[in-house]
Amino acid sequence: MQPIITYKERCRTCYSCVRTCPVKAIKVDGGYAEIIYERCIGCGNCLNCPQKAKVVVDRMVKTQELLASGDPVVAVLGCSFPAFFHSYTPGQLVAGLKSLGFHEVHEGAHGARMIAPHYAAEIAKTDHTLISTHCPAVVDLIERHYPKLLPNLMPVVSPMLAMGRFIKEALGPQAKVVYLSTCIAAKFEIQSPEVANFVDVVLTYGEIELFFRRRGISPANLTEAAFDGIDPEQGRMFTLSGGPLRALDIATDFLDTETVAAEGESHSLEIVRDLAAGRINPRYVDLRFCDGGCVDGPGKNRDLTNFYKRNLIIRYTNSTIPYRTAAHYRTAKPPAQLSQSFQDKSIKLPAPKPEDVRKILNATAKFSQGDELNCRACGYATCREHAVAVFQGLADIGMCLPYNLRKMEEDRGILMQKYELMSRELDKQLGEDMIIGDDRENAAVVELIRHVGPTPTTVLIRGETGTGKELTARAIHRLSTRADKPLVTVNCTTLADSLLESELFGHKKGAFTGAIADRKGLFEAADGGTIFLDEIGDITPKLQAELLRLLDQGEVRPVGGTSVKRVNVRLIAATNKDLEQGVRDGWFREDLYYRLNVFSIDLPPLRERTESIPILSRHFLEKARKKLNKRLTGIEERAVTAMRNYRWPGNIREMQNIIERAAVLSQDGVVRLENLPSIFREIFDERAGVLPGVRRTSFKAERETHVGRLERNLILRYLEEAGGNVSKAARLADVPRRTFYRLLEKNGIAVQRKLEHAFGNEQDGDQ
Repeated sequence: MQPIITYKERCRTCYSCVRTCPVKAIKVDGGYAEIIYERCIGCGNCLNCPQKAKVVVDRMVKTQELLASGDPVVAVLGCSFPAFFHSYTPGQLVAGLKSLGFHEVHEGAHGARMIAPHYAAEIAKTDHTLISTHCPAVVDLIERHYPKLLPNLMPVVSPMLAMGRFIKEALGPQAKVVYLSTCIAAKFEIQSPEVANFVDVVLTYGEIELFFRRRGISPANLTEAAFDGIDPEQGRMFTLSGGPLRALDIATDFLDTETVAAEGESHSLEIVRDLAAGRINPRYVDLRFCDGGCVDGPGKNRDLTNFYKRNLIIRYTNSTIPYRTAAHYRTAKPPAQLSQSFQDKSIKLPAPKPEDVRKILNATAKFSQGDELNCRACGYATCREHAVAVFQGLADIGMCLPYNLRKMEEDRGILMQKYELMSRELDKQLGEDMIIGDDRENAAVVELIRHVGPTPTTVLIRGETGTGKELTARAIHRLSTRADKPLVTVNCTTLADSLLESELFGHKKGAFTGAIADRKGLFEAADGGTIFLDEIGDITPKLQAELLRLLDQGEVRPVGGTSVKRVNVRLIAATNKDLEQGVRDGWFREDLYYRLNVFSIDLPPLRERTESIPILSRHFLEKARKKLNKRLTGIEERAVTAMRNYRWPGNIREMQNIIERAAVLSQDGVVRLENLPSIFREIFDERAGVLPGVRRTSFKAERETHVGRLERNLILRYLEEAGGNVSKAARLADVPRRTFYRLLEKNGIAVQRKLEHAFGNEQDGDQ
């Protein structure tokens, strides 16, 4: 298992890890940033992820297994431990580690003293530049990214590996070594097969602190214990800035250019690049990747400054340190074999051609050098570096922030245009002109809407099915101060009780079977706007109680939840039931009734609005014309007369559907009585005096009456279509003009008078 892992669900693609990674060992793909371990040098910079998406793998489980195995397990403290465990003495720390079950405790600084002679020997016999190998991040940097410098690496193990070999030679191969350090790269180092047997586990100081807390051990309350290894003496200075030169006995001078020492990411990278390019050629280069030396590694204590930690190390070095070297170490000699070889671990990435880079730059709207802002928001130093990374598959083209902002602005403009178009279309469909009618009842409803619309008052709309309750609710919302916020409509009869409660108030994960995640309810979705509950009289008593809580306190509680959320919602309810009777019968809460019935609007049924039927019929005919994309010119008077005398049990909704059906059946663009359902023809006949069951004088007389009425209506229709022009009407009827004049005279129709008067006389005659 790799020492650092990525939690995909935490990654928000902020590119923080890309920005801080010195070798860009991060690949952005599939909506998250993952580590490319073949390129990673273990610097640990990515662990500073704001979302904690990159974390160090917990190795305490393996440590516990080692401690329980019965084999001797030795803890080795890295040189910087006094700067981290500063709240108790070194002796108390040793006691704490032994309380965890460690057989012995050593100082890793002794490893620096053991490799010092090997460093001196290599420097003396080598005539080319040598680069220190005590920092595993520097070794990985050269092995994976600058393999040209492999011959320059000091062929000696790090102090950590030297300690591991020394302890295992003294105690035997059954001994286990656990190294404690701030260094994340050390976790990567021990994964190499060549050194895997030297050190078994590397733990950070933070992991050991957690180990103490889990075991309930407080080292500050323990009696001091002594170290078991060999006193490293000046090796303790190894962790400080400039300390390796002193700990490794490498003499240097302030003006000496043959020995170069540097610490920190930027300085180390600069020197490695200069060495690879041949710009410098010193005899020995001592590099440590962390700023300020090992005391400022990835596992450092961030509450303390580098200067304070340096003083802690010096104070510890100058103090009396409890040591009781175990007998098997007093005569033990340092391992004779501390050499190490290195290998090329670099991976070859495809190199883009100039035109490849140009295409990628153009794809992010960079057509000239001035368009390349080099803002580094993507994590790369320049736009061209990002383009190269995109070509190599390490980066995504969507990481460019200026391009995304420009694209978002363009998309916003397009969306605004679409929004305006949709708003205009909705205004046409849902505007005030949809409340149509010139009867007194309709005018009274519109007046009430105008009064209550701008207020936050709860409204109860009453009326039969199909009278336009939702239309009224939309009109109220459009006139309110919440018109720019959502209007959420819910029909309380379309969902089962349990589903309706979840739909309205939301639910928590696991609240019921199928609740696989938290879900917001419609009241939260309508926060700041309006919610319309149609058929409110059909909700259960439990839902009535939850709704009352919303109206009283402005709070909703999701199904299965314990906490509430405040919402600001205007409620409009509608019903076709007698809620007063419901209160008396007990199926509707009285307190909820009074909270809903603050402002009531009663919608009249269509049978009481006969004055508006002509204008409503024309309106629905126009809607049918647009929907069917069909030429429709009007509705004949006979059809209108029949509709005015119909009872309309389904009200306006029924009327809209009947006219659409008639429009489909219309052959000549005019909706006629014959296109309506048969009930309308029966109504018209009854109004005209043709009553079922009433016996006439004779069949011949009754037939003549019907034929005469039909003939007169046909003549009037042709005249209407011809605009009163007799010649044109005769042509439409396909009869000679003289014949048409005789028919006019026979039926008593005067051409000079207006057609509407003729229709009026006809109606009078029929009545």
